[in-house]
Amino acid sequence: MAETSDRCLGMGQPIPRRDFLNGMAVAIGTGFGLGCSRGGEDQAPEKAPGYYPPALTGLRGSTDAAYEHAHAVRDSAFWKRAEAPIPTGETYDLAVVGAGISGLTAAYAFRKQLGPAARILVLDNHDDFGGHARRNEFTVGNRMLIGYGGTFSIDSPAPYSAVAKALIAELGIDVARWSKVVDPSVYAAHNLGRAVFFDRETFGADALVRFSVREGDPGADAAMWQAFRAAAPLADAAKDDLERLYAATTDYMPGLSSEAKKAKLARMSYARFLTDVVRAHPQVASFFQARVHDLYGLGIDAVPAQDAWGIGLPGFAGLGLDASIGQGMNHDAIRHPEGGDAYFFHFPDGNASIARLIVRRLVRDAIPGASADDIVTARCNYARLDEAHSPVRIRLNSTVVRVDHVGNPAMAREVEVAYMRGDKLRSVRAGRCILACWHAMVPFICPELPSAQRLDLATATKVPILYTNVLLRDWHAFVKAGTNAIHSPGGFHSTMSLDMPVSLGNYHCPRAPDEPIVVHLARTPCRPGLPAREQHRLGREELFAMPFEEIERRTRDQFARALGPSGFDPARDIAAITVNRWAHGYAYQYNSLYDDFWFEGRETPCERARKPFGRLALANADASAYSYTDAAIDNALRAVREVATLP
Repeated sequence: MAETSDRCLGMGQPIPRRDFLNGMAVAIGTGFGLGCSRGGEDQAPEKAPGYYPPALTGLRGSTDAAYEHAHAVRDSAFWKRAEAPIPTGETYDLAVVGAGISGLTAAYAFRKQLGPAARILVLDNHDDFGGHARRNEFTVGNRMLIGYGGTFSIDSPAPYSAVAKALIAELGIDVARWSKVVDPSVYAAHNLGRAVFFDRETFGADALVRFSVREGDPGADAAMWQAFRAAAPLADAAKDDLERLYAATTDYMPGLSSEAKKAKLARMSYARFLTDVVRAHPQVASFFQARVHDLYGLGIDAVPAQDAWGIGLPGFAGLGLDASIGQGMNHDAIRHPEGGDAYFFHFPDGNASIARLIVRRLVRDAIPGASADDIVTARCNYARLDEAHSPVRIRLNSTVVRVDHVGNPAMAREVEVAYMRGDKLRSVRAGRCILACWHAMVPFICPELPSAQRLDLATATKVPILYTNVLLRDWHAFVKAGTNAIHSPGGFHSTMSLDMPVSLGNYHCPRAPDEPIVVHLARTPCRPGLPAREQHRLGREELFAMPFEEIERRTRDQFARALGPSGFDPARDIAAITVNRWAHGYAYQYNSLYDDFWFEGRETPCERARKPFGRLALANADASAYSYTDAAIDNALRAVREVATLP
């Protein structure tokens, strides 16, 4: 991009921008710097004055420092240069690998079962706890605004299990209060709705067009269709087919039973259904290509048509499909009789508040307060997380590189856990170990596991995703454009939304367009046309290779093109950018197009992979191939049951 264009985009504006330090930046209005010591435990980075990861901007999520040693282990390079671990002399009843919600839940449940004297160590390679439940804070003057950098909400297509609901309630979260803490009138007062941004690279011209159409009710949307047809840069035939798709009750698969139709839909992509079965114009598939990114981390070229029907995409109204679960349906697409939609709650920082509520109970005085309301604005004292006198210790910036039984796994009474912290390789011992980390990493750090189990664990490849939070000085341009949520089928980020209007405790959402606000954007780096796992692998490579400067440039460019006609100036209006890079993001969920065992109803790799071994148990949402917080909780509780009674 030309230098003049960079200036117009505001690339030279003095906002926090520290790609070279991988997010080690200062927050607007804070005025402190942060150094990361590479010395011993007495120089732990968490003890440094001003250590506070939620306020860091720039490149966050999985930073270079977080995955450096893990990648070296994966590539068989680490142990070629590593010296023997230095024993810390510490012994624990339980060591937990991974401080995400699953790992924290495991520590909490184990302590409840064995009592407050149980000694527990939680290790994590990141500079913050919570895993993908990441909190992003922005400070403007005396006001703090919060964004979610990962896991969005208490939500699941399936009803939460009784034990997961019990934990949520025990933490003081009253899900039934949701309607009282969210205020849809904030955006409704300005008549804001959903819109689509058509980019010129995909559709021939840039255009932002309102689009809030409901399938099967064309009469109610007549005015919307008229405005859409006038503004959308689509071929007339594509507009005709798109309107037909939403309105028609045609049976595109006549002569087949509902069960037979579902079986065929399970083995064809939604893109193929649109082009080969509905015979819609190719631009129709382009229009829907990114619509499922937030659920699958894939476009409709790699999502089964049966799942598209299950999640409510158009084209199936006339097929006469019954409501029963089809063979090989993905969890997200299953319409459970009890429903999961009613059990929903969103904190301003997403499910980072769940992680923070657990930490508050594990480590006394680390986070002040006593309720699920005051957790929103409470500031964590990271120096308190890993203190020698505490029975529970959370040790960040510590990459586990090896987990071995001390002796024969069948007879051993201890496990040794080796981890890199700074430039030192250290080890601790524990009576039990729960691996709540990414399953694809487990075979590399636990080579003593049976080879078949390691192969099953390796199938749990992660779905890459970028969650970008942008602090705007105001949101007048969104009001002028008439939208609070923009979908971009061909954009760098496929979604761009004003923060959900939630107020809890002392935290109050922006209500007037003059106020600063956080805009949440998401990108799933796909490679349409390739198998799902290959798309994810290439997407991970893209995220690892892309510097913060390029992500910032693409983000500013998308704002300018979508909202520039409504008066948005990226050089003037953007106050800060935080990019949460999750190259290893969502848990991989099985797909009837690529996973025959799933379509055929056979035993899944995750069922075999999560079996306990000796004094080891496995948690994490990967253990259910289900990328929701309830899966993380359920698997943590199962893992605790498996190890808590060991002698």
